[in-house]
Amino acid sequence: MTIRFAKLTSQIALASALLSMSGLASAADPIKIGVSGPFTGGSSSMGVSMRDGVRLAVDEINKSGGVLGRQLQIIERDDEAKNERGVQIAQEMINKEKVAATVGFINSGVALAAQRFYQEAKIPVMNNVATASVITHQFDDQPENYIFRNAAHDSIQAPMMVEEAITRRNFKKVAILADSTNYGQLGRADLEKALELKGIKPVAVEKFNIKDVDMTPQLLKAKAAGAEAVLTYAIGPELAQIANGMTKLGWKVPMVGSWTLSMANFIDNAGPGGEGARMPQTFIQEPTTPKRQSFIIAYLKTFNPKNARIDSPVSAAQGYDSVYLLAAAMKQANSVDGPKIKAALEDLKAPVDGVVTTYNKPFTVKDHDAITANIPVIGEVKGQRVVYAYEADLKKASEVRVKDVNAKGALAVKK
Repeated sequence: MTIRFAKLTSQIALASALLSMSGLASAADPIKIGVSGPFTGGSSSMGVSMRDGVRLAVDEINKSGGVLGRQLQIIERDDEAKNERGVQIAQEMINKEKVAATVGFINSGVALAAQRFYQEAKIPVMNNVATASVITHQFDDQPENYIFRNAAHDSIQAPMMVEEAITRRNFKKVAILADSTNYGQLGRADLEKALELKGIKPVAVEKFNIKDVDMTPQLLKAKAAGAEAVLTYAIGPELAQIANGMTKLGWKVPMVGSWTLSMANFIDNAGPGGEGARMPQTFIQEPTTPKRQSFIIAYLKTFNPKNARIDSPVSAAQGYDSVYLLAAAMKQANSVDGPKIKAALEDLKAPVDGVVTTYNKPFTVKDHDAITANIPVIGEVKGQRVVYAYEADLKKASEVRVKDVNAKGALAVKK
């Protein structure tokens, strides 16, 4: 009996040790984070820049010991800016890859189509580029919301564009040219609301499709209506066609648009026709703070972009910051469980030192947008890159900025 008992005790001890080793191995498994965006096609300058910003942050975090003693592993997928592809990727990330969270979404339409699967699975999403105002409010009717964002939404951008065109530059007649996507049309609606608050009705509102190469009909209508400036909501390739169309017609009026006027495939394809275009920016590639300087140096050294210019600086910076926000939440929650990460994001205790800003309690249960109206500045295309349009904004960008809970924008979404 004694020998038999001793043998049984030894077997139990061995099994316990094996289970313990198995648990350690499981704890050391990497934490998977999905990265979804368009890495090919017309939106790719945004998608690739965002992805590279994410890669840079993950590399830094992993070299510093990771999160909760585990390395971060990014699972990258090209959604090609297609809604249906975004849906497929979301299902794959959830069911096959078992991601703890996901970052990305460049195109608002893809975000609105795909993020509902993460919502159902209780997996946090950090939108780091898509800007449609409704994105973080898509599930306001549900008890919990797993959709967050650290990009300037359109209810911030549209009033900034109107302020620039109507108040600062005193244009009375403006035309709106917007693409036919969710991004373009939701942005166009926000623009019209912002103009209405100034007592201005656009003299022309024109629509075009992605991949259209001739904007002559829309531009002729805007010109005939006496437009003194063109307000835009579209992405780089089509924005370049607008600028080139104006050059072809010999009609040069200022372009004031959403942040996408900073895209490399607008600046490069528009050439001289793009000079002077202005747009809201959360980040301009200038070393105005030590954090921004270190980010720019690391990005250029790691990815070596052409002409030492980040294709989409805003996308890169926001992609980078999105990972640090998620990592902070995981550390605070001491968990990679979706509901616990969400709860931590809604009540982050310690500030997160980002490239765009210092995120001090960036989210609450009711507010899942980290960027407020005090953060973006106006950029201008000059010499084939984006610079600060105003000296005051350059000074502002040199200061450590935090989220201002009172700066919600003139058209903050109310549900």
